Amino acid sequence: MRAVLMAGGSGTRLRPLTCDLPKPMVPILNRPIAEHIINLLKRHRITEVIATLHYLPDVIRDYFHDGSDFGVQMTYAVEEDQPLGTAGCVKNIAELLDKTFLVISGDCITDFDLSAAIHYHKRHQSKATIVLTRVPNPIEFGVVITDEDGHIKRFLEKPSTSEIFSDTVNTGIYILEPEVLDFLPANQESDFSKDLFPLLLDKGIPMYGYIAEGYWCDVGHLDAYREAQYDGLCGKVKLEKAYEERYVSATLARSTYVGESGIWIGQNTYIDPTAEIEAPVLIGDNSRIGPRVQIEAGTVIGDKVTIGAEANLKRPIIWNGAIVGEEAQLSACVLARGTRVDRRAQVLEGAVVGSLSTVGEESLVNPGVRVWPSKQIESGATLNINLIWGQRATRNLFAQRGVSGLANIDITPEFAVKLGAAYGSTLKPGSQVAVSRDQRSISRMVSRSFIAGLMSVGVHVQNLEATAIPITRTVISTLSVVGGIHIRIHPERPDHILIEFLDLKGINISKAQEKKIEGAYFKEDLRRAQIDEIGNMAYPSQVMDLYITSFEKHLTTQAIRHSNSKVVIDYVYAVSGAVLPQLLAKFGCDAVVLNASLNQTAVSAVEREALLHQLGHVVEALKANFGVQVSGNGEQLILVDETGTPIRGEMLTALMVDMILTANPRGTVVVPVDTSSAVEQIARRHDGKVVRTKANPSALMEACQTNSHVVLGGSAEMGFIFPQLHPGFDAMFCIAKLIEMLTIQERSLGTIRENLPIVYHKSQIVRCPWTVKGALMRYLVETHPADSLELIDGVKICSLTDDSWVLLLPDAGEPLVHIFVNSSDRSWVDRTLKEYRFKVQNFVELEQREQAIK
Repeated sequence: MRAVLMAGGSGTRLRPLTCDLPKPMVPILNRPIAEHIINLLKRHRITEVIATLHYLPDVIRDYFHDGSDFGVQMTYAVEEDQPLGTAGCVKNIAELLDKTFLVISGDCITDFDLSAAIHYHKRHQSKATIVLTRVPNPIEFGVVITDEDGHIKRFLEKPSTSEIFSDTVNTGIYILEPEVLDFLPANQESDFSKDLFPLLLDKGIPMYGYIAEGYWCDVGHLDAYREAQYDGLCGKVKLEKAYEERYVSATLARSTYVGESGIWIGQNTYIDPTAEIEAPVLIGDNSRIGPRVQIEAGTVIGDKVTIGAEANLKRPIIWNGAIVGEEAQLSACVLARGTRVDRRAQVLEGAVVGSLSTVGEESLVNPGVRVWPSKQIESGATLNINLIWGQRATRNLFAQRGVSGLANIDITPEFAVKLGAAYGSTLKPGSQVAVSRDQRSISRMVSRSFIAGLMSVGVHVQNLEATAIPITRTVISTLSVVGGIHIRIHPERPDHILIEFLDLKGINISKAQEKKIEGAYFKEDLRRAQIDEIGNMAYPSQVMDLYITSFEKHLTTQAIRHSNSKVVIDYVYAVSGAVLPQLLAKFGCDAVVLNASLNQTAVSAVEREALLHQLGHVVEALKANFGVQVSGNGEQLILVDETGTPIRGEMLTALMVDMILTANPRGTVVVPVDTSSAVEQIARRHDGKVVRTKANPSALMEACQTNSHVVLGGSAEMGFIFPQLHPGFDAMFCIAKLIEMLTIQERSLGTIRENLPIVYHKSQIVRCPWTVKGALMRYLVETHPADSLELIDGVKICSLTDDSWVLLLPDAGEPLVHIFVNSSDRSWVDRTLKEYRFKVQNFVELEQREQAIK
């Protein structure tokens, strides 16, 4: 008897395992499903096999060749143009089927007694016999009803819940007489269940159902695929294993497998003596299992697989050529051919990683997530959704201030082109966008690439070139653009590039807009403009004049003209705002500039401190009113008073609040949630109001725009906002405003500093895994009285009697929690900081232990 092996399917429900592999070639116990089917046929003396192929036919032909190595004779029939369906592909080879023949699906695992089914067919003189089985949930299969004699009376292909009338289903195994194929049209798509069998039933042609005993699994989806692996390993289905069963030492096997070791190991495979293996387990040829690896029952490991030291394998299915790093954790997942899982990474239950993909160090692939072939998951990333398009999975595209990454490593020209196209694709064709940058050559390179991406999707560019970001924010509303981009060296990480996205008002875009750009980027949902629709680029004129006009408009210039001030400005080799000295000179001020030349190498934190110390000496020597060190491409600053003493951090924030509220009594100041309570004490002196926001730049900018009577926003860490000028941080305007206020108030920075409220404000950073952050915040909320809590950002526990508080703020980009403690009582600050540090550390340890147990 001949058998027809239907092997044409692409296995769409098994994606991403079948992107580069036909479904019958998906391995079960390290051997293709099709090989297990051929072994079954051979056991029942069926050695002539015709395989019908359509999807990636060469993969099957190259594996089986003529079948002689597998003890059968293989013939192939390829559906060249289009798939012909289950029946059409058999009709296509009707000339080869002149006797009773068997049809079997290429995606099932079974140990049915095919000989008994064939005998049943012949005994009943049936023209078509369907091999049936009973299943608990028949929704996914064709349901069949037979009478007492086995005649098929009714069937329904894949019924809905309300249509189920039996638990007896079609297994896709048929025994047929050649003449039934005469009822099918030639060279047309047709199906056994939908076309041929209903027709035979209508014509009264004898058709029987044989209810088979034994195991059957339709490997049609990923859950069924894993189930078939485990059932094959545990002996629920009779499958030939390709390796010898080994009786290994007790140190390697904690076997509960009665009578046998239950561990199958291939040739030339090395297992470290300290590894622990719980049977049943199957490990292929030429594999390496490292020290102290733990392998639980149900694990299947392919050929040429390397498992690093202390890896923990809980029933994963690992295909040939995979590499698993040290301390990695794999739980009931599937790793396809050539996958690499790096050190301490986790791939959890039901996840699938396609062939040749990489899961980075300490990253997490959550349960049920599918990663398509040849993808890269960044170290430390958490993947919650399927990774189908694009090449990489990052932790997040947007960080707290925009998109950032290592210069020319993460932020490359290729990345910038794609990001520009993704941003442009969220805008209407023909939109205008302003683009600016700092003076660094790396920023110029990234800017040009980003502009190319924008133009490729039909977006026009207003190129401001090298411009300080406060200037960009000021002029953006005058350019008829829908948004803006500023590209610069990251103000806190000199080896990183920062790409900031601005709206038409110059404010950093909202989280909703960020998500739209991320969606377009990761899904590669990129528009492509026709040649005549490619974007244009223009270079706006008088940009600096627009800024200077606005700058002067919001200053009391008369006060500055009569101040005779001398200011020392240190640009830290970044030329972030060369406009300022000429402006101050215009007002009759003496501006001494230090370190204004452009240095392509970013200045380190140590070098910056040395320059700050130098600035103090110059201020003292020149008897200047004050000095200022400008950074962040014109956004941030540190002051030095007339004695050469630096003013920064919480003291600088308090000093700015004091000066601005002295000038504007009953005004409103906006500060981040972690700012010292000195600002409230100062506000009470001036009948002012304090608004606290989330500790990120976008929240500060939004609050400065939406609250009334705001005269100042920001902090020393981020910079200061003067909403009447523009919505962003501006160190240049801040310097001019300081000269104005010091002149009008007839004070010096030193005297203001001495009269600031005494508040102790300390902080510490504690490591906290991403998976614990949410639980930690919930624990803090549940263990403190509701009336003592503020939940603006993180969890703030406030004293009900004074300005004392403790704030626990999860870091937006790292697995960290920041603890801030604030009070007028120094001992309370030290005691509370210590208490909450231990509290967080203990909670993290307990939570991690519980997660490990689960």
